[in-house]
Amino acid sequence: MAMSPGFPRRRMLATAASGLALPALSRAALAQAGWPDRPIRVIVPFGAGTSTDIMTRLVTPRMSQELGQPIVVENRPGAGGVVGSEAVAKSAPDGYNLCMGSIASHSVNVSLMPRLPYDVLRDFTPVSLVTNAPNLLVVGNGVPARNLQEFLTWAKGQRGGASYASAGNGTSSHLAGELLKQLTGVPLEHVPYRSGAQALTDIISGQVAMTVYQVTAVLPFVRDGKMRALATTSSRRLEWTPEVPTVEEQGVKPFDVAAWHGLFAPANLPAPILDRLYRALTVALNDSELRPKLNEQGLEPVGMSPTDFRPWLEADIAKWREVVRAGNIRPD
Repeated sequence: MAMSPGFPRRRMLATAASGLALPALSRAALAQAGWPDRPIRVIVPFGAGTSTDIMTRLVTPRMSQELGQPIVVENRPGAGGVVGSEAVAKSAPDGYNLCMGSIASHSVNVSLMPRLPYDVLRDFTPVSLVTNAPNLLVVGNGVPARNLQEFLTWAKGQRGGASYASAGNGTSSHLAGELLKQLTGVPLEHVPYRSGAQALTDIISGQVAMTVYQVTAVLPFVRDGKMRALATTSSRRLEWTPEVPTVEEQGVKPFDVAAWHGLFAPANLPAPILDRLYRALTVALNDSELRPKLNEQGLEPVGMSPTDFRPWLEADIAKWREVVRAGNIRPD
């Protein structure tokens, strides 16, 4: 067909190109509308049996029912959550590869690891803050303190300060102790352990004075009289221990420390898929049978919306950046 003089070749090519683009856009829209049409993978960047792993395996079956596709949980531990998180950050933003991140992998590591192979705010789509794992500040029976202020006074009188245990550098137990030290000026010596269980054993035996750890892990020892709970590190008292006041109630402010878990997708996740994911997660967290199971693990369901989760995450990263800098904290 001959071109008319009034229809330049460049315009014809542009029109043809736009015509070819329409089916591609339609296919993408159809794919989003039909999502999901195959199994979804959720990578847990920590080992089996961790709180992140347990929570994910509790929540995803109900999400699977809501989405109509299987959700496969895959543990990919390494480098404090970096290995598994990086895999998701570099995957396609199609909703089939997700990451159940934590305070370590998606907040503290930003400051703790200067060569982090992903940018949390640039390379991920924050879907939701899923659960909080609140902590208690506990001491062994060899420490003559019945509340936080008595402990701080006692710690000041110890040669070299008082020791506190954690489950490793950059964990919420480490950061809570460091924040307490920075806010009060009380000399506290960090003793990192490879596992929380080992840290608790040494608290009971008197090798270390204090630790901050997950409520359900320490509560049996508190009830057996092997430890004393002096404070709750969250901003409000816990349903497990309503008699234990918060750190802030005892005069140390601002202090709000809890391990948390959040669902992340790769950056640029299409809005329709993000909305479906969040709605499925909300249905799961509000399930009357699931909530007690989460509580048994010391987990508080949250279900924060994507629009709220991003600024919350930005603030959390900023908070721990200052604590890491002031404490000169380095990775193991």
